[in-house]
Amino acid sequence: MQVKGKIILGKGRDEAVKRFHPWIFSGAIHKVEGNPEDGDIVEVFDIADNYLATGHACTGSIAVKLFHFGPDKPGENFWVIKLNQAFKLRQDLGFTANPKSNAYRLVFSEGDGLPGLVIDFYNGVAVMQGHSTGMYLLRHELADALKQVYGKKLSAVYDKSSEALGKSGGESDGDGFLFGNSNALEILENGHRFSIDFKEGQKTGFFLDQRDNRALLAHYAKGRKVLNTFCYTGGFSVYALAAGATQVTSLDSSRKAMDTLEENLRINGFAGSNHESIVADAKSYLGTMPDDFDLIVLDPPAFAKRHADRHKGLQGYKYINATAMKKIRPGGLLFTFSCSQSISREMFVSMAMSSALEAGRNVSILHQMGHSADHPVSIFHPEGEYLKGLVLVVE
Repeated sequence: MQVKGKIILGKGRDEAVKRFHPWIFSGAIHKVEGNPEDGDIVEVFDIADNYLATGHACTGSIAVKLFHFGPDKPGENFWVIKLNQAFKLRQDLGFTANPKSNAYRLVFSEGDGLPGLVIDFYNGVAVMQGHSTGMYLLRHELADALKQVYGKKLSAVYDKSSEALGKSGGESDGDGFLFGNSNALEILENGHRFSIDFKEGQKTGFFLDQRDNRALLAHYAKGRKVLNTFCYTGGFSVYALAAGATQVTSLDSSRKAMDTLEENLRINGFAGSNHESIVADAKSYLGTMPDDFDLIVLDPPAFAKRHADRHKGLQGYKYINATAMKKIRPGGLLFTFSCSQSISREMFVSMAMSSALEAGRNVSILHQMGHSADHPVSIFHPEGEYLKGLVLVVE
């Protein structure tokens, strides 16, 4: 591990590091020794020159993202050890040898002590996203570490960092395989089959974070007419049909996503069944939709990607929720979600209450939801909780 700089924190500015928070903001830095660039590995010390942590130098207000805390410095085979720790947690949770599910998140950034790194495992293929320059620069070392962790169970490692890295101002050499090769890829999730387009699909190709919430929907879907908005490739739709929904309507603005949804229906035996696909803008459809749905899923993309967008984002969530509440049948269930990290759970619940008031309906919370256990949130980094969900009964 090549260290290219030394960060010395100001007096009294080391408390967050001592509490194992993985971010150091630029205002906490007293002095920088060396000339570290974006992505370089740096060591962090307090004002008395005591070693505290090691991380990646970053540009912007977050100056360092920490992947190791003292008292000792990182040793040999550090990345293999970190990935093994992440794998062991998933193994203990029952994700790695489940005959009904062969896909899970192996690394969840700060939640696994590896800020800026996401790795999803899809039936032998590891799809890696570097959200920071530092993690992207380590992609080959990480691919080698994955081969040591998985052995023959790993058929390919695909780097898909370009889009995520571009959003943070970084640059990549383009996406591609770091090891092996794979084209068509199919996974199992709770016994349901899904086709994964990890090259062209959103994020790493599938939203694994909704696994438990899809299973919860299946518990309620039997005998109900279901609307799945912002459906992407139809995860909630497949679960609803398998659970015995009388009718499922899937809606997304992407024709390509809907083509994959149709393939997922086919491979699960639901082609030509009681399902309707609609390619349209969800907000427009909600305003004119029929009022005979008794289960509606609202799973939109992030409406507020930054703190500055929170008010506008909350207004967007309020519009779709109030509209759905006005139209849903009495006694209907609303599965509503936000994946905006800048919107807290309390804000989301308050938005739902405002939506109910606007709709003039009596609404109760049945469940509060989040991401599944393969997306752990560090207790020292509560900002890592991004997915908020509610199951609401609308009278």
